[in-house]
Amino acid sequence: MPANAKQAALALFEKHNGTMRTRQALALGIHPRTLYGLRDEGLLERVSRGVYRLASLAPLANPDLATVALRVPRAVICLISALDYHELTTEIPREVQIALPRGTRTPNIDHPPIRVFRFTGDALTAGVMEVELDGVTARVYDPSKTVVDCFRFRNKLGMEVVLDALSRWRDGRIGKPADLLHYARLCRVERVMLPYLEALL
Repeated sequence: MPANAKQAALALFEKHNGTMRTRQALALGIHPRTLYGLRDEGLLERVSRGVYRLASLAPLANPDLATVALRVPRAVICLISALDYHELTTEIPREVQIALPRGTRTPNIDHPPIRVFRFTGDALTAGVMEVELDGVTARVYDPSKTVVDCFRFRNKLGMEVVLDALSRWRDGRIGKPADLLHYARLCRVERVMLPYLEALL
């Protein structure tokens, strides 16, 4: 592999926070032979199928979330994964839970495991934050929207998890009760949530 091609490829990775998808790298002019040569030399590491990062970078703090954000940029991290990101649960996510618009195809990702929830309208677009995870821009629902979403999917998550998240939200003073009510109306769970809000808040 020519030294200049190697240096140019590494410089492009550095310019993109050290992580790129194969498709993105090829579009920027990195030859496949150069890309795989850097991998074979140990200068790049494979994070997931089609995702590479500089091996010299510090270990990933949120490898699963960062990988999914890179592979599925339109996804929004939700439910247990968002609770975990906001430190509103003791549950250990076994999968990355993401929201996608109804009618979109489920992404084909070998690792990490994902679970897709279909959202529409305001329930999809409200409360989305952009955060940086290991140099990758990711979309995640804010804490108040996440708690409300957990009430929407309470039958899948279990009320124990949902009420623990609400309690941690309250104790952490992360938002205002008005925020919860606003999202509860948007997501049509106001009647479900009101008794719990009155008891807890």
